[in-house]
Amino acid sequence: MPETTAPVTARPPATPSADVAELRRIAVQLAETAAAHVRSRRPEVFGPEGARDGVVQAKGHPTDPVTIVDTETEDLIRRLLDEARPGDPILGEEGGGSLAGGDGDTVHWVVDPIDGTVNFLYGIPGYAISVAAMRDGQPVAGAVVDVARAATYSAGLRMGATKVTGDGAVEHLRCTPVRSAAMALVATGFAYGKHRRARQAELIAQILPEIRDIRRLGAAALDLCFVAEGRVDAYYEHGLNAWDWAAGALIAAEAGAALRLPAATSPGAAGELVVAAAPGVANELTELFERVGATTAIPDA
Repeated sequence: MPETTAPVTARPPATPSADVAELRRIAVQLAETAAAHVRSRRPEVFGPEGARDGVVQAKGHPTDPVTIVDTETEDLIRRLLDEARPGDPILGEEGGGSLAGGDGDTVHWVVDPIDGTVNFLYGIPGYAISVAAMRDGQPVAGAVVDVARAATYSAGLRMGATKVTGDGAVEHLRCTPVRSAAMALVATGFAYGKHRRARQAELIAQILPEIRDIRRLGAAALDLCFVAEGRVDAYYEHGLNAWDWAAGALIAAEAGAALRLPAATSPGAAGELVVAAAPGVANELTELFERVGATTAIPDA
């Protein structure tokens, strides 16, 4: 992959490993606490007759929902963070914030309270909590919890990546050894806006004949973890925000993936490309993406 991998992998952490381990511990605790809340709240707000009034609202696009559980889960994470790390800045999908300010030692927390809200809304088991600690624009620790499976993925910079299952089994994560793009199972995602969706569909038509197959899960954080775990060989998508990729990208990188990432401050509206790929197919997929024009940003119209 191009040198855009640098924000995750190129230089040693500015913090001691003990500090990274503590940030990772906090990220795991926050994500697991939030996941338990989401797991308990879903049957309460989505009963046999569907969602109660006021539970679901639309954001920038009618097809882009936010639920009361999204907002209350982010509020929960913010409260717990304020207790554990008072004064640390927080950027959340629902509550806003910024990665600007502070110095090179400042820890910014990046939170997606429910990644895969549409899946959550429909009861499809593919939604997650994502919590990352970033320093100087780079993720240094992060956790992603697959809520339905009660599986926790986490990583610390230069400390490796693991998955802990609901019964406590620990798996050290590594990407697949796939060596040919023609045999690569590639995950992707689609935007909410019509303009970007149309271009993404054009790209799929050119990419699909060159690979094993496409998968579309609907939760970027889980897609990145699945690259780390070897459930897919690669993942790409345009238009992600930092809260979508911060924790998952670090987990994928620590499992050996090659990454292409925008700057953490780049908004999803800019439509830049995110890629995580098993190292054996990274260069070949990069060449394919460049050939079909997938490396070009797809901004919101």
